[in-house]
Amino acid sequence: MQKGSCLCGAVAFSLEAEPDAPLVCHCKQCRQWTGHVFSATGVPLEALRFSRDETLTWYRASPVATRGFCRVCGSSLFWKADTGGRVNVAMGSLEAPTGLRLARHVWVDFKGDYYEIADGLPQETGEGKPC
Repeated sequence: MQKGSCLCGAVAFSLEAEPDAPLVCHCKQCRQWTGHVFSATGVPLEALRFSRDETLTWYRASPVATRGFCRVCGSSLFWKADTGGRVNVAMGSLEAPTGLRLARHVWVDFKGDYYEIADGLPQETGEGKPC
């Protein structure tokens, strides 16, 4: 079972299902939200269990998704689509060791111009879909 929290510890949670192989999202919205890219793993929504969530705030980030963050320390924690019943969890919020390894990069057609993706992992474009 994976455990995680925000920087200040006011939001704490566990993942009660095997998480997906992590991905890295390069879309503009994720880069603005985190300050760079968003590396996340996914689980079914019902597998996300909170032991503390009083400061968790959900923000309507686009017509198709919300983002969860701690309103005390500002940690970017979750991305949740309106459909599909899953939630993406920020890899940086999970306790180490996670035992997980990055599997792919997504929305690479929107990546910043200040870095290159050079790890050899598969790369997918956004194909005009909203993030």
